Amino acid sequence: MGNCTIFTEFILMDISSSRELQVLQGLMFLVIYLGALTGNLLTITVIVTDPRLHFPMYFFIGNLSLVDFCYISVTLPNSIVNSLTGSKFISLNKCAAQIFLFLFFGSTDFFFLVAMSYDRYVAICHPLHYGVTMTPRLCIRLAGGSYVSGLVYSAIHTGTMFRLPFTKSNVIHQYFCDVPQVISISTQTVQFSEFVVLAVTFCLVLISFAILFTSYVNIFLTVLQMRSVEARHKALSTCSPQIATIILYIISVLVACLGPISNESAIHTLLTSTFYSMVPPFINPIIFSLRNREIKSALGRMFSSSFQFP
Repeated sequence: MGNCTIFTEFILMDISSSRELQVLQGLMFLVIYLGALTGNLLTITVIVTDPRLHFPMYFFIGNLSLVDFCYISVTLPNSIVNSLTGSKFISLNKCAAQIFLFLFFGSTDFFFLVAMSYDRYVAICHPLHYGVTMTPRLCIRLAGGSYVSGLVYSAIHTGTMFRLPFTKSNVIHQYFCDVPQVISISTQTVQFSEFVVLAVTFCLVLISFAILFTSYVNIFLTVLQMRSVEARHKALSTCSPQIATIILYIISVLVACLGPISNESAIHTLLTSTFYSMVPPFINPIIFSLRNREIKSALGRMFSSSFQFP
């Protein structure tokens, strides 16, 4: 170790050395961030302020919007400032914090989707027991379990990645401290340890996916047995936003895990990372607003009351 350089900061690389393209990237990210900020905060506000939405399903949607807002806020504001100012450096501690929060909110998002699938399963498959089963205490426990699970998952991975100093390189070909990029410049010992941690946590993810799959299979089987077309449509309309969000989340995870790790900054690297770091928190509020009739009605009532003149 005496002949090795121990890096205490990283260099975040841009897709181009052109200042015009860097500023354009910063402005594009700013528009996306403001859109995600507006959509998620509107969803949270309407759910908190409208008494008609004080039900378990909307409790989980509100928490999901909060997590999405925090998720996109971990990387995007810093990236916008870096692009507009031309700064490229990020300290080791800030990089570790960014990865910790990125993994925390990303995994918590997934655990909330699992909790929401159970909520819809009880509501559609056992409607007579819904009020008894989905009590406020259970909802708080499911929400707390989602946050704690995300915290543990993030802490384990971040501790594994940063337990040894970085001596190979400090160049990250990405606009933020992306997990695959950081692992690629870590030591062989850290890479092996991270592989073991991923193998262990895969079991937890597999169990969560089993719950998701079982819940929605039972939901679809129950819906197919309904004789009323109106009841069938209503049941599916309450599930479709969650299903769309789950599909988007799965695609984002696959893009993040299966996408190639580039050794140079390129447009395809930017597009790949943009998809899984920005698209879900930007699209989720649109999905819930367009596909959920109660949220659309609540938004209409909120805007109507806000713009009423005496």
